[in-house]
Amino acid sequence: MKNLAQNIEAAYAAQTIEPSFHQLFSQFREQLSAGVFRAAEKQDGRWQVNRWVKKGILLGFRLGEMVDYSVNDSFRFFDKSTYPLKQITLDDRVRQVPGGSSIREGSFVAPGVVIMPPAYINVGAYVDERTMVDSHALVGSCAQIGKGVHLSAAAQIGGVLEPVGSMPVIVEDNVLVGGNCGIYDGAIVSQDAVIGAGTVLTGSTPVFDLVNNEVLRRPQDGPLIIPKGAVVVQGSRIIDHPFAHEHGLSLNTPIIIKYRDAKTSAATSLEDFLRESPK
Repeated sequence: MKNLAQNIEAAYAAQTIEPSFHQLFSQFREQLSAGVFRAAEKQDGRWQVNRWVKKGILLGFRLGEMVDYSVNDSFRFFDKSTYPLKQITLDDRVRQVPGGSSIREGSFVAPGVVIMPPAYINVGAYVDERTMVDSHALVGSCAQIGKGVHLSAAAQIGGVLEPVGSMPVIVEDNVLVGGNCGIYDGAIVSQDAVIGAGTVLTGSTPVFDLVNNEVLRRPQDGPLIIPKGAVVVQGSRIIDHPFAHEHGLSLNTPIIIKYRDAKTSAATSLEDFLRESPK
């Protein structure tokens, strides 16, 4: 892997496109699609960006040519030759329900994942075992989704390809993301958290923790982190400004109202019979 990483770095930095780059990228994309390489990984308890992997993904866009992927005259699609649709087979043990979902090559989708239509999984994304990607949900480029996650209908997990050092969105194991949620700007949702329907998390949004009486913000050198087991809902806060007071204006604000307990777990438990065993 070390040699491949070094070669990707060199190809990314090159001012010209060499014929050997295409074979190099093909080897890289194969391992990316298999989940061997990831845009971000947890090391010593902290998530770290794999810059060289993101450079490899971006290299693919430079190497690719526009090709016609149209199904017929009524369904016209054009994209880079380096990123066709991922060819899921029965052996992958992924339940991709009919109805217009797309998985782009260069993403990893583990056995036991269920994809309801229409959904979209972009290049560099990693979706782990027994996760449900519900209707109209997006898993953006390089997003890392853990085991047993439920991305409810219309949940948007933002993608981050560039700058290469930017942290992608991370959703850890057993997280429930409610309908119409948006998670962007490299936010990290820790294990067992529950993000209530309609909640929007961004890197610049403060999160008010009513349990611990503190405000969570993104540090200067890191991402916004939602704590393990936090139950987050969309709330509002008053704007301290005369005009805002006059007109009763407020800002949407995520609020941690509790931490996961037995009652919460019972209400958000996943049904095993909906998911194929990954083994």
